[in-house]
Amino acid sequence: MLKNIVFDLGGVVVAHNEESFAEKLGEFFSFVFGPDMRCVPSFWMDYDLGVRTIDETAASVAEYRKCSVEEAKQNMLYAISLQEEVEPTVQLIKELKEQGYKLYVLSNMSKEYIEFLRKLPVFDYFDDQVVSCEINLGKPDKKVYEYLLSHCNLDAAETIFIDDRYDNVEAAAELGITPFHFDRRNPKEACEALRKVIYKK
Repeated sequence: MLKNIVFDLGGVVVAHNEESFAEKLGEFFSFVFGPDMRCVPSFWMDYDLGVRTIDETAASVAEYRKCSVEEAKQNMLYAISLQEEVEPTVQLIKELKEQGYKLYVLSNMSKEYIEFLRKLPVFDYFDDQVVSCEINLGKPDKKVYEYLLSHCNLDAAETIFIDDRYDNVEAAAELGITPFHFDRRNPKEACEALRKVIYKK
């Protein structure tokens, strides 16, 4: 029986405003949105892991995109400001909380990103949060899932992990956690499918 529901953030609980993002930043940040985290440039992974500052990362992004450091940093901060709650997921989170499930976050995210997101109302529903920049570990490294289970005192057999990247849920499954791949392109249908998985356990 599932008791613990663990959510990734980007593409699951929050997402950028599609219209505003696509207009200016879609191509600029295309290197972040591949299907596999292992394809993301190391400088961006290090930023999410909290071992590289925003200024250091902006310099690397500038080199990668052949633009000025100032433009790179402005784009990074603007992308963060475009984040919004994914309404179908938020409604599901409220529903699960009312039914007594324990709710958690497991996310690869930079300091600036998570500081912005924690101001959103949905964060009031989580029992605990494991964020890569705060522990210097990130998905799909096995150690981050082990940290989650230990830190939050979770039984893997009673836990489901929801993420929009296949490699991240596959890594969780190797530790006995129920995996669920979330289709960020259709959050309403993804949440309906997720309900079926959770409630039949």
